[in-house]
Amino acid sequence: MFSTGTAGRSLTLGALGIALIIALPVLAVVATLFDETSASLAGLGQSVMAELIGNSVILAVGTLSGVLVLGVSSAWLVTMCRFPGRDIFHWALILPMAVPAYVVAYAYTDFLHHPGPVQSLLREVTGWGAQDYWFPNVRSEGGAVFVFSFVLYPYVYLLARASFLEQSVCALEASRTLGQSAWGAFWKTALPLARPAIAGGAALALMETLADFGTVAHFGVRTFTTAIYQSWFSLGDRVLAGQLSATLLGMVTLLILVERVSRSGKGYAQPTNRVQRLPDYELTGWRAAGGFLICAVPVTLGFLLPIGILIYLNHVGGHEFFGSRYVSLTLNTFTLAGIAAVIAVTLALVMAYAVRLSGSPLARFANRLAGMGYAVPGSVIAVGVLIPLANMDNALDAWMRATFGISTGLILTGSIAGLVFAYLVRFMAVAINTVEASLAKVTPNMDAAARSLGHSKFATLLEVHAPIMRGSLLTAGLIVFVDVVKELPATLIMRPFNFDTLAIQAYRLASDERLAEASTASLMIVATGLIPVILLSRTIMASRPGHRPR
Repeated sequence: MFSTGTAGRSLTLGALGIALIIALPVLAVVATLFDETSASLAGLGQSVMAELIGNSVILAVGTLSGVLVLGVSSAWLVTMCRFPGRDIFHWALILPMAVPAYVVAYAYTDFLHHPGPVQSLLREVTGWGAQDYWFPNVRSEGGAVFVFSFVLYPYVYLLARASFLEQSVCALEASRTLGQSAWGAFWKTALPLARPAIAGGAALALMETLADFGTVAHFGVRTFTTAIYQSWFSLGDRVLAGQLSATLLGMVTLLILVERVSRSGKGYAQPTNRVQRLPDYELTGWRAAGGFLICAVPVTLGFLLPIGILIYLNHVGGHEFFGSRYVSLTLNTFTLAGIAAVIAVTLALVMAYAVRLSGSPLARFANRLAGMGYAVPGSVIAVGVLIPLANMDNALDAWMRATFGISTGLILTGSIAGLVFAYLVRFMAVAINTVEASLAKVTPNMDAAARSLGHSKFATLLEVHAPIMRGSLLTAGLIVFVDVVKELPATLIMRPFNFDTLAIQAYRLASDERLAEASTASLMIVATGLIPVILLSRTIMASRPGHRPR
């Protein structure tokens, strides 16, 4: 079955074991649907379920519309057109990706609510009282859609732009020779060819929307994630939390399947691999101004304005960045993120190397199984981790009491071990995909040369492949690191007692309406997130063969 003997079999079995362990929380959540100890989900009430589903649909449809318009239009403009500021927008359009949605929600709440500067200025200028005018409530489904759209559109922008960069110029030239305008070439040729990439980015944005907890909780919008948290902590109903998690998981899975089925049987291959310089459509006059505004609005509303608000709030009422409390919070955050990043990259390297050695379907299946957690909301993963680990803790404690008269307490769920495991389940796909792509670029001749010099397969991995892949391994670890720093629902549900992180600090203060004090932790989270965004920007700008960005 395996062409590489014992090493290939051992690594494949090891990869399969890792994948099964990482998939355990998802399986535990699904199993709650068959739990007959409580009729929790059935007893929740049709009105409550209708509200949860209705709010989720509103958020999904609204966010989908927003990210598609913002992401696709800006990607096409910076790729194919020349207008003032384009070279800046190449990388600036990715900046909102560094800011968690709940942080932007905190900023806009202070900016737009009744005592905030916008409404205060409106009353001062017009002389109106609070009863004399209507102002949209930011703490609503519409406010959540606004925040999600301007924070999550980079998922569509990145993948759409990469697709536009990779498209053959010949297809666009053929479209123009058949009488199509630049707009017609975009609408009828470039956009259909980029559909898989755009759909992939939109799916990521929708999954992030359904997985969000901090934004919807702050805006008072009831969704599955808030219901899961309340079921676990307020009601103490493990079965209900698990069944709600399974329902949300089913919605995410259905979303992915619908997208894949919608483009099955359709071809998106490029007509030729010939690479030419992309056409630069010169925009002048009002068209240049329009192109500038289309790109400037998402950058301003998704990054510049929220960060400016947070900086101001921190100036007038924030905490000291290097006070003892924030040193402790930062240390906790970086400890969790660092441990999770190192373990994730190490396991990803082992699993990717198992595919390289054996090339078996079983090894590939193990990698896909281990990576499915990225599509699962953090709150669902937290519940899925707590269910089996709590049972293991209780069983171990009961056995130790009966055998030695000693109570072990909560070894797994009462320490950072369970939390790190939840992070691995959530973000393993990021590490696996990055490491797999990097390992695939290493020529097999390297393996043959190393073996001829007497290196074993494991020595080849450590002494040949790992140094070559150092940059990609660092990138994978860095992305996992920052994702862990920003993760809120899993951390909120699973953190040990009296163990807080920057995300928890920001959420707690914002929940108490202490937005100025919450700005300090929020800014530290954003500063951490800027590092991978810069790396992503440099990667995407160099993605087209022969293309050297100015």
